[in-house]
Amino acid sequence: MKRKFGDRANWRRISRRRFACRYVESDAFTGYITLYTIYNLKEPLWKHYGNHTYRIADKGYSWLQYFPKNSHYIITAMFDERQEIIQWYIDTCKTQGVTEQGVPWFDDLYLDIVVLRNGEVFLLDEDELEDALARGVITQDDYMLATVTAREVLNDIKAHKFPYFLMSLDHRKRLFENGEFRRRT
Repeated sequence: MKRKFGDRANWRRISRRRFACRYVESDAFTGYITLYTIYNLKEPLWKHYGNHTYRIADKGYSWLQYFPKNSHYIITAMFDERQEIIQWYIDTCKTQGVTEQGVPWFDDLYLDIVVLRNGEVFLLDEDELEDALARGVITQDDYMLATVTAREVLNDIKAHKFPYFLMSLDHRKRLFENGEFRRRT
C-alpha cells in the first residue's frame, strides 16, 4: 500500500510548483483542502480513458484536493491553465493523516474513480486491488473497504448526491488567487 502526500514533493516530473493547504470546518466540508499549482515540468502528463485522451498536468495546471475528515476517499479536481475542469479523480484510501509539517497524506487502496467533465465515469485499477489482495499487501478487510467505498461513491455520483463536483468548481474560483488561498476579509 502506497502512502501518498498532498504536496507531491517527490514528483520528479515537476520542476517548479506551489503548494497551499488549509484545514476547513464548515457545514459543506470538514477536512483539509490543498491546491497544487504547476509552474514548470519536464513533460506534460496525458491519460487515456475509454476513447478519450486528456492532458492532466502541464504548465499552469492546478490540482485542488479534498481530504474529507473521517472518509475513505480523497478527491482531486484537476484544472487546466484557464482554470477549467479536466476531470475529478477519486482515490479510495484506508486512512489519512497529516505530517508534522502540516502536509495531508493518505494510504491508497488502489481502487479509483475518474469522472470526466462530460460526465463519463470510470472505475479504475480493479486488477491492482485484486493483485494486492492476492499478494497479501492488503487484507480482506482492506479489500472490502475499497470495494464498499467505491460503490458508495459511485451510487452518490449516479444519484447526483456527490457534492465535490460543484464544490470544487466554486472553490477554485472563489478561494484561490495566484496559487494561494485568498486572504480572508
